[in-house]
Amino acid sequence: MKPFIDLDPHNISNEHICCAISDKKCADSYQAKKDWLAKEFNNGYVFKRIDERAKVFIEYGPAEKAWVPISAPNYLNINCFWVSGKYKKNGYGKELLKTAIENAKGQGKDGLVTIVGTKKFHFMSDTKWFLKQGFEEVERISSGFSLLAMKFNDTAQNPQFNNTVISGECPDKNGIVVYYSNRCPFAEFHAKESLVETAKKRKLPLKVIKLKTMEEAQNCPSPATIFSLFLNGRFMTTDISACMDSRYDKVMAKLIK
Repeated sequence: MKPFIDLDPHNISNEHICCAISDKKCADSYQAKKDWLAKEFNNGYVFKRIDERAKVFIEYGPAEKAWVPISAPNYLNINCFWVSGKYKKNGYGKELLKTAIENAKGQGKDGLVTIVGTKKFHFMSDTKWFLKQGFEEVERISSGFSLLAMKFNDTAQNPQFNNTVISGECPDKNGIVVYYSNRCPFAEFHAKESLVETAKKRKLPLKVIKLKTMEEAQNCPSPATIFSLFLNGRFMTTDISACMDSRYDKVMAKLIK
């Protein structure tokens, strides 16, 4: 098994962050993700990846400081967690999760928590895999998201979604509304560039909302603060490819019933 490395304030400028490594059009978004990480390291955030040019990594940090709308005191929240390509089914996912478990126990945390889809959502981890590793569903909401937890302390309070996500709707009911943050190196480019042209061609009103602070993210109307697209107030998808003119109609046709 290849070794892992931790990114930190000292090496973040020189090390890659797995996603959008060679995507020139997302260069600014890529740097924005690095800048976001550099700030979050001060909040105890961890980015651990394989020491290769590949997408094999885990990101997590204190749930109280998480850029997602949940309440989970004394838990570590797992954000992006990805093992791709030839590294799949070789134990890398289990080993990365093991490091997070050990870290959480070492800090005296009550457990781990993560947001997933009740079905497969883009840019979200594999729900079935987490359940096989010992996570349990502690809450489910109508928009298709679940909150999973691995508890070390049976008497600890279960994590919960914040009230802002329960309805599955956003305040703006006209046209396309997107919420995104710099947690992903793809989100900003496609939300601010690709989607603008896509919406214009279809004569659809568009509002793009960037989550610039932890507080804004914790009050977002969707648990998917990397990227969430609403249509006429209703949550639709986490699929960033929906921003593209060539993909929008196909993605939305599957969702609009």
